[in-house]
Amino acid sequence: MKNVLMIFIDGVGIGKEDYDNNPFFQLGFKTFTDHFGLIPSLKNQNLSNKKKHLKGIDATLNVKGLPQSGTGQVSIFCGINAAKYLGFHFGPFPHSKTLELIKEKNIFIEFIKRNKKVFFANAYPKIFFEYIKKGRTKLSVTSTSCLLSGIRLNNSTDVRRAKALTAEITNERWNKKLNYNLRTISPEGGAKRLLRLSSNYHFTLFEFFLTDHLGHGRHKEEFVNIHQNLDRFLSEILVSLDYKNTSLIICSDHGNYEDLSVKGHTTNPALFISAGRNSDKIFNDVDDLTQIKSAIFNHCL
Repeated sequence: MKNVLMIFIDGVGIGKEDYDNNPFFQLGFKTFTDHFGLIPSLKNQNLSNKKKHLKGIDATLNVKGLPQSGTGQVSIFCGINAAKYLGFHFGPFPHSKTLELIKEKNIFIEFIKRNKKVFFANAYPKIFFEYIKKGRTKLSVTSTSCLLSGIRLNNSTDVRRAKALTAEITNERWNKKLNYNLRTISPEGGAKRLLRLSSNYHFTLFEFFLTDHLGHGRHKEEFVNIHQNLDRFLSEILVSLDYKNTSLIICSDHGNYEDLSVKGHTTNPALFISAGRNSDKIFNDVDDLTQIKSAIFNHCL
């Protein structure tokens, strides 16, 4: 099956070559060096290696202020300039005025309208489902898209059955923080699981949000472990990808993690990678967040 795999990584931009404040230079990142030859920076942010392409794309969207997750993610997953629609950047959750746009235009529902099979690979812990039952509405754009599109959200049973991934990939944090007793897996094992699952669907999305948390100064004691796990996961994805049949998109919504000198977001270009089938066409069509969705539908169906 020809398919699309999107890996969304929250809060990762392309920043300065700074060994003090940019974790990619400070700690290294083999996903960049092994697959693209060097770590991208503001001076070198357009890299290609055969069917793998990397660059920074605009996240400011011609709206003043710092880009935020709510409007940035709506712009990615709905293909519209949500910040311009509202007149300001907003986050971390989607603004109430964008909920109808999410319901009508999110990438899942667009695939479903074309009779395509879709899958959101993330699993949620019990505490999340209890949160929803209480009528709470502060949800991410991705989970909101699923709920408004009738897509089932995975739980811990799906993780145990190797039919979903926790957002941290390895299950370690679920065990330590949430008192689960899940079998821990390696980042490489998580990558192979995601690739296996995605081969059954026309479109699969996986979301990794801990980078944004680290950029805001949270989970400092886990910083190196989270960084290395993400690196190993993404590198294995690029090693084991079916380059003939799968179109891979790795993208972010705004800068943050790449500059630890501040605990807020940045105006740096957001990370964008395309690899695999039609990756060059996708890459050439995307210069800002709003163009990712259209590039997928123009070149992947």
